[in-house]
Parts: sequence; structure tokens; C-alpha cells
Amino acid sequence: MSSEKLVMMANQIGRFFVPQRGIDPAAAIAAHLRKFWDPRMRAAIVAHLEKGGEGLDGAVRQAVLHLKEDRA
Repeated sequence: MSSEKLVMMANQIGRFFVPQRGIDPAAAIAAHLRKFWDPRMRAAIVAHLEKGGEGLDGAVRQAVLHLKEDRA
């Protein structure tokens, strides 16, 4: 799957979680990605972030950083 498609999908997820009250949007997005995204998709979005993360919204960028920490 292309980076552009993954960014679009991740940002859509982010747009769902960001306006919700009483949660940490980045943590909620990361949890969603861990639960529903294939490991290859998670690895690809982390690789995209490592190359600059073009197009990732703020909370999504933070969520992908959480995923990157999982790999460490």
C-alpha cells in the first residue's frame, strides 16, 4: 500500500479521535492502529515518518511516534 494511502487513512482515523473529550488523541489513534492495522502497514507508516512524515496531521504524527517506540 502506498504511503499516500496510509497517510490518508491514518489522518481519517485522527479526525475521528481528535475532537473526542477525555482522551489522549495520539494514544487513542496509536491503539487503533495497533488493533486494526496489519504489522506491515504499521511498519510502513513508521518508515514514512522516519522519512519526514509528509502529510501526517499533528496527533497522527504523535501516534506514529508511539508506534515507533513499540519497535525499540
